[in-house]
Amino acid sequence: MKNRFEDFLALHKNSEALLVANVWNAQSARIFEQKNVKAIATSSQAVAETLGYADGEAMDIEEYMLIVKRIAASVSIPFSVDLEAGYGNTTEQICNNISRLYSMGVSGINIEDSVVINGQRTIVDAETFAQKLKSICDQLNSAGVKMFINVRSDSFLLGLPNALDDALSRIDHYQHTGVHGLFFPCVTNISDIEKITERSKLPVNVMCMPNLPNFEQLQNAGVKRISVGPFLNMNIYKGLENSIEKIVTEGSFSSLF
Repeated sequence: MKNRFEDFLALHKNSEALLVANVWNAQSARIFEQKNVKAIATSSQAVAETLGYADGEAMDIEEYMLIVKRIAASVSIPFSVDLEAGYGNTTEQICNNISRLYSMGVSGINIEDSVVINGQRTIVDAETFAQKLKSICDQLNSAGVKMFINVRSDSFLLGLPNALDDALSRIDHYQHTGVHGLFFPCVTNISDIEKITERSKLPVNVMCMPNLPNFEQLQNAGVKRISVGPFLNMNIYKGLENSIEKIVTEGSFSSLF
């Protein structure tokens, strides 16, 4: 199955920022494709919630792979997978997971520089993670596996006191490893975003947040990719909660129609 890596890569080079819709099953993926969204990606948090797990690699990788396989078989647009920290203790295990995704037709992955241990998320050493990224890229290249690797860096997500300086330093470590994009969730200040895009030689990705500037402002600031994240999924299930409450309170299905 063709994984459309080249098409996905090209979407990051357009003058218009790429909106990547985050999905959690084949049904949501098909709806986004029908609405002419150009690329989709899983939200690991949304998929985990769907399967009854907490975020942070708590869900079983085989269950996740089944969801991914069904999404990949249901759409024709480029499709990326949130692989969290890689679902592996070694680069070989991570590359094996990526190769499996490649065989399903997946175009890209996200891999993050933080880990969740006993429910606590912490960021890892930048130099060590950069070496890990290079090893992954080298192994994939040797195997002929073309996959858009988007590195999620969690300086802002974790609210580090020196988040901008830390992010800029991590750009310097990561952008020469062979990866294809850099992702900074939870950055919202337009000045910070501009400094990040100026520093990065790779396409920069930001994520939906309450105070995030609009798409035009982000595009003018140099952003190449904008992610929905888990928030649409959360919004939909909040709506479901409200609908159920009305049915129970009113003793009627009339509110559905």
